[in-house]
Amino acid sequence: MYKIKNSKELASLINCINLNNMISEEEMEEYLDKLGELNFNSITISPTYVSLAKEKLADSTTKISTVVGFPLGFETTEGKVAQAAKALEDGADEIEAVINLNHLKDHKYNLIHEELSQLRELLGDKTLKVIVEMQAIEDSEKASIAKVLEENKVDFIKTSTGFIAPDNIYSKVNDINIIQKYAPQLKIEIYGGVDTYKLANQLLTGGADLIGSDNGYEIVDKYRTLRENTQVTPKPIRFD
Repeated sequence: MYKIKNSKELASLINCINLNNMISEEEMEEYLDKLGELNFNSITISPTYVSLAKEKLADSTTKISTVVGFPLGFETTEGKVAQAAKALEDGADEIEAVINLNHLKDHKYNLIHEELSQLRELLGDKTLKVIVEMQAIEDSEKASIAKVLEENKVDFIKTSTGFIAPDNIYSKVNDINIIQKYAPQLKIEIYGGVDTYKLANQLLTGGADLIGSDNGYEIVDKYRTLRENTQVTPKPIRFD
């Protein structure tokens, strides 16, 4: 299994996700305050709250990520680039762009290449993640799109929007295996149904670089309680 040393290391491998479209500003502030207790790798929130997160997490190392073309990905390239530009202006550190599955299914990789090229140029050295609904495509298409992403210097492939996710670890590890074989330089964020430390640890062991979870705080908090909050007073040692 993946050797997690402490809760700090575990948090550094988790992207906390909150894309609840019904959350109020007050509720989002409470959520951000709670996350501020731990330095997660990143948080993914809606574009609405990027500037708020930038303010609330100013003293944290947690990166602020947001989505464009979410959740279906069939917006125009111009629209996605405009969304990404506004998010960067508001303070986003990372952009997660949903791939156009229509283009993928039609094997119009030239259109996907053009979109990724524009997003890569816009982001510069900031992190570009591309969300691919892996459970909606065939294994051969997973291999092809992974190669396209790597060729366009995408930083991460994210394996789900959260709306369609595999219900077992075997499907997730299958995706990891395909990506690593055909795009070995492409980092992998597994998302969808990962809500326990055990599953997160299994996927990190299986080759994931990052875990995306709606329950990221709970995963780390429970780990911290189990591993780091045990208080024991040793008995006196006598040397007679």
